Amino acid sequence: MDSLPQLLLATAKITLPLSAIAFVLAILIGIISQVFRSNKFRPLAWLANVYVWLFRGTPLLVQLFLVFYGLPRVGITLDPWTSAIIALSLNTGAYVAETFRSAVASIPRGQFEAARTLNFTKMQTLRHVIIPQAVRIALPPLGNDLIDLIKGTSLVSTISLVDLFQSGKQVAAANFEPLAMYLEVAAIYLVIFTVLSWLQSLLEKRSNRYMRSVHA
Repeated sequence: MDSLPQLLLATAKITLPLSAIAFVLAILIGIISQVFRSNKFRPLAWLANVYVWLFRGTPLLVQLFLVFYGLPRVGITLDPWTSAIIALSLNTGAYVAETFRSAVASIPRGQFEAARTLNFTKMQTLRHVIIPQAVRIALPPLGNDLIDLIKGTSLVSTISLVDLFQSGKQVAAANFEPLAMYLEVAAIYLVIFTVLSWLQSLLEKRSNRYMRSVHA
């Protein structure tokens, strides 16, 4: 347990901030991608679809290597932190875009028609009808996307970032106790997962109460 402070420090300095920044960017990327995918201007829709297809269809590890080791070959050199944020946010953004697409697609067409009969503008329809329902539907998969992102940060050790996993590797190499070390690392990931799962459940309950109050 002497190594616990070092592991927690790596979690607080690298793993959690990296996950938070990448997830916020992924949400923005996902929203923009979904707007482009539903755009009637076909080149934009095509580009967004290719982006989602590419980043969902290739491993995160490959994407990290392309950003950190590949881009310098074309004159773009990035530090490990920036490379990790770019790769993680683009990877998760593709999944977030698909989450938003499926959430909007699951809303019955009658909701759009009802808004039209009430003379709602497109923005009013989005604000009062579509977005509240889509957010409620998207909350569980978005929570899963965040959890997957946090677990995916363990791969940034391959580009020399000393995150929670890399810190555990270093301690294991020093004390020759890999089993104990990796159990500690797993325990910290499990604690993060448990807290996030609890928060996700809380948000879903609040969202359901809000929707019931709106329709009451």
